[in-house]
Amino acid sequence: MIKLLRVDHRLLHGQVAFSWTSHLSADCILLASDSLLQDELRLTSVKIARPPGVKLVVKNIVDSIQAIQSGVTDKYKLFIVTDTIADAVKIAEAADLKLINLGGTKSAPEKKKLSKAIYVTEQEEALLRQCLQKNIELRIQMIPSEKKINAQTIL
Repeated sequence: MIKLLRVDHRLLHGQVAFSWTSHLSADCILLASDSLLQDELRLTSVKIARPPGVKLVVKNIVDSIQAIQSGVTDKYKLFIVTDTIADAVKIAEAADLKLINLGGTKSAPEKKKLSKAIYVTEQEEALLRQCLQKNIELRIQMIPSEKKINAQTIL
């Protein structure tokens, strides 16, 4: 069962590893990222950040979608984290998910600030608007104890 799909450019760190995993009672974290698999140092660091007693799986986007659609992940309380909005949208659409948690995206001069931790390009903003049209809720929330912000109110 998928507990949450989250976008966080840092993937696995304290907020994700402990706050969210505990809050969701997740027993498996799926890091769905093409770029992570190409960066050995980053891959090693996220493996070290795995919370005790929680399975950590790292797959590219295509393999992540295949695993979800095949049902192999159904036995887990699955917490999915991607590092890009585009990848989260692909997974949400493929798995028919109705919520994407926006936890953090990198700032850049060409990006628009939506909140203190969410910055989007024009293309990402368009993707988010498409999600809203498909009734996919977009929730900005860095940690579980923080107030939830509906992204529809600021897009």
